[in-house]
Amino acid sequence: MPNSFSIGPITIHLYGVIIMFGAIMAAWLSARQVKQRNLNPDLVWDMLPWLLIAGVVGARLWHILTPPASMVERGITTWYYLTHPLDAIAIWNGGLGIPGAVMGGALALYLYCRKKGLSFAEWTDIIAPGLALAQAIGRWGNFVNQELYGAPTNLPWAIFIDPIHRLPEFKDVAYYHPLFLYESIYNLLNMAFLLWAGRKFSDRLKKGDIFLLYLIIYPVGRFFLEFLRLDPSPLAGLNVNQTLMAVIAISSAVGLFWRHRKGSNSPQTVSG
Repeated sequence: MPNSFSIGPITIHLYGVIIMFGAIMAAWLSARQVKQRNLNPDLVWDMLPWLLIAGVVGARLWHILTPPASMVERGITTWYYLTHPLDAIAIWNGGLGIPGAVMGGALALYLYCRKKGLSFAEWTDIIAPGLALAQAIGRWGNFVNQELYGAPTNLPWAIFIDPIHRLPEFKDVAYYHPLFLYESIYNLLNMAFLLWAGRKFSDRLKKGDIFLLYLIIYPVGRFFLEFLRLDPSPLAGLNVNQTLMAVIAISSAVGLFWRHRKGSNSPQTVSG
């Protein structure tokens, strides 16, 4: 499957097109959430470029700092990226880490809200379902690049991976779990649940609760999907992504429980 096409002298990479489409769809969904809260939807489109740039930079930095094991074995380490700046910015070849994207986007959102005098907690709630949608769409970029596939399998929905994209120890294995698809579906379900919870429990939620739910649901799913991943990112003998997901899910669950413990302040009602 081709992963790019040309318009005259310009090469368009499908990976980037998919990422951009996911960002636009996330903004569209967030704008709908904003309208339901009687806020100005133009704010979503105004902040989108800043969140997108910060998210991509954060995602790339995360990849550079935590390259997968197969790349490390080929000598493509953090130090390699630092000494080869052109390779460091070549995001069209893949290599964007979701944890870094969320952290980068969250930082940009915080700075934007502070500048505009907006509630950061409320805006994380607004953006959370759209973030899950963007992830669901963005994972199809991994399909185009034939990356982020899982362990070998003979299941009917297994996907074929070209020999050039297989790990050296699996050169003779043709079919694998479509790990990108599993995560895409999981993110769609996450988006649907966040939207439902926002409406169902609007009278009991505090600002920031929807985002905390996102920080529980996505990491739990990602934690278990990492068991199928053939090429994790090792750090001090640990799968850094899986370990981080566990820490985030547990700390967010504790935070959500603490906010709603008996005797805590009454909820700051949110709508939508």
